[in-house]
Amino acid sequence: MAEIKNIIFDLGGVILNINYNLTSKYFENLGAVNFDKLYSQAKQEDIFNKFETGQISPSIFRQELNSLMKLNISDEKFDISWNAMLLDLPVKRLELIKSLNTSYNIFLLSNTNEIHIKAFKKIINKEIGYSNFTSSFKKCYYSSEIGLRKPNIDCFNFVLKQNNLNAHETLFIDDSNQHIKGANKAGLKTYYLKKNEDLTNVFPDTIQLKLR
Repeated sequence: MAEIKNIIFDLGGVILNINYNLTSKYFENLGAVNFDKLYSQAKQEDIFNKFETGQISPSIFRQELNSLMKLNISDEKFDISWNAMLLDLPVKRLELIKSLNTSYNIFLLSNTNEIHIKAFKKIINKEIGYSNFTSSFKKCYYSSEIGLRKPNIDCFNFVLKQNNLNAHETLFIDDSNQHIKGANKAGLKTYYLKKNEDLTNVFPDTIQLKLR
């Protein structure tokens, strides 16, 4: 197996704690219909894909999702509910990533959107400072800013090409199995972080044993 020289981390569920159920509960408490069928970690309606790749604005996203949920709530209530899934960032995970900088080229690749980016920047800035966070990576890639999202092979190839990385020397860590499969198709080594695992407990020994 080729030596790992680069590591690409997912954000939500790997570095930043998230809980999809909280957003579902917030919207349901406001009277939403079938939100869980529209959006989950495993799959989502096309409106979310468009928002995550910057094809539609926050205002259009709010309007269309309100319609799908049969709601008519204010932008403020909408954003509070949509951002409810975003929790905290344990400092120990960032410390781990910083420690890896001496041995690997470290990147961040996240499927995310304009509303969430604004919200998690505030969370991270309050806890550790956003510049302190971004300095832990050679570069941070957000799907809504690059117009590409996981698990599409083009998304992984974009990061590889931008940084002249060899796919077989690159490890991708994510908590969504469909993204792991996409990375494998792009030729990357991968580690699927399960719900009961914490990044700081599995790196590096467990990950080295279970690389795909």
